[in-house]
Amino acid sequence: MARQKLDRRSFLAAAAGTTALSLGSYSHAAASEEVRVAILGAGWRGGELASAFSRSPDAKLVTVADPDSERSGELAAKYKAAAVTDLRRVLDDPNVDAVAITTPNHWHCLAALWALDAGKDVYVEKPLSHSQWEGRQVVNATRRGNRIVQIGTQQRSDPMQAEAKRFLHQERGLGEIRFVQANRLGPRASIGKRTSPLKPPTTVDYDLWLGPAEDRPILRNEFHYDWHWDFNTGSGEMGNWGVHILDDVRNVAYQDQVTTPSRIAAAGGRVGWDDAGESPNVHFAVFETELFPTLIALSNLPPAPGKKGGWKARSGMPVDGPGSGYVIACEGGYYLGQRGRGQAVDLQGKLIREFKGGDIVQLHVQNFIDAVKSRDANSLNAPVDMGHDSTGWCNLANIAFQAGSSYDRQRLLDASSLAAWPLLVAELERQLTPFGAGPADLVSSPVLTHDPKSERFVGDHAEQANRFLRRQYRDKYVVSEIG
Repeated sequence: MARQKLDRRSFLAAAAGTTALSLGSYSHAAASEEVRVAILGAGWRGGELASAFSRSPDAKLVTVADPDSERSGELAAKYKAAAVTDLRRVLDDPNVDAVAITTPNHWHCLAALWALDAGKDVYVEKPLSHSQWEGRQVVNATRRGNRIVQIGTQQRSDPMQAEAKRFLHQERGLGEIRFVQANRLGPRASIGKRTSPLKPPTTVDYDLWLGPAEDRPILRNEFHYDWHWDFNTGSGEMGNWGVHILDDVRNVAYQDQVTTPSRIAAAGGRVGWDDAGESPNVHFAVFETELFPTLIALSNLPPAPGKKGGWKARSGMPVDGPGSGYVIACEGGYYLGQRGRGQAVDLQGKLIREFKGGDIVQLHVQNFIDAVKSRDANSLNAPVDMGHDSTGWCNLANIAFQAGSSYDRQRLLDASSLAAWPLLVAELERQLTPFGAGPADLVSSPVLTHDPKSERFVGDHAEQANRFLRRQYRDKYVVSEIG
């Protein structure tokens, strides 16, 4: 971790003309005191978490940091907090106990590592990592420093999840689980394509905003938010909404008994739009595990150009799965899970039982604050290792897409013997037709074998996939290996 200490602390020492503080200078809020929180990232999600922390009787929002000085100033003024541009000033402030990281994805791990090095507790938004290797470094740093680190997969704090797990696993209300079908079928629009690079807003410290990412021309129309669809800074829809859904699947269906899949095959493409985005707007994958397989269908396209709503993905089941959620297919029926609600139905689709959720963002934030005050990391609902594993499913699906080549339908079908898999593949292929596209516009991966213990691909095609496990970092913003 020496590189992180040097980069963060040498900056502040030079700026202040003093020696940076040592880890021993930091103290945590006592159980009877407020936890003083800083928001790192003042976009929409930063605003949501600022509101949640400000409503907690045990927390006080004291600082907002964002490379865009306009954004940090506006959010800080709303809560009468301090506004800064550089997050390193927050990390060396002894008046900050914990940080909530709501930066773009490419900053999540480095910001978390710097915060842990500074003795702060951390709430970090999903996905934990931009690459699987750097997520492991955050897990290692958390263990070494005995810090409190919560991942922003807020469904973990919904009491409904425990109720659903009891119904499925203890009561065996639907019998044995056969497979899971996960969906994110939420329409989005093109992000445009410029002929000349976009200039960042004058209020943005662009070198700091870019941080660990490569300095590339920006050819999209909007600077903020649409970084999601550029693999240099974002993780596509798979890492945006997919991580929420797959984390639910790991929790409710697998009971966290499976860390990451052992085999994966995927296909996808960016179709219907001629824009600057890199991540697929149609993406589907099969994850094989030691317990049962999971399929995921992701689409940002409507049923047809100009039509409202999302596409439906049934995979041969007599029920429509939630557009943002999952179906646990069991021998005696189906559990339909999504944010804030769940339903158990029989094999004909008749309702057996309903499940209702709670105020998950506030519950999740309060769970983090309670753990900070008690110093009990075991009380966290979404600790860092769970977040790392759930993010891993998304990272692996993105790697399979990036390692893909020309579409090979038969090779894709041969990836799983599950009867629902070829049905899902056929449905996703048919979805392309209204957009003047077809399978030739997609890429598909070979079957990739993944070792959850080493967190590397092994066997055939491993080399072409392993190169995506770790990125190259820019100077001053390097994530170093932590044993």
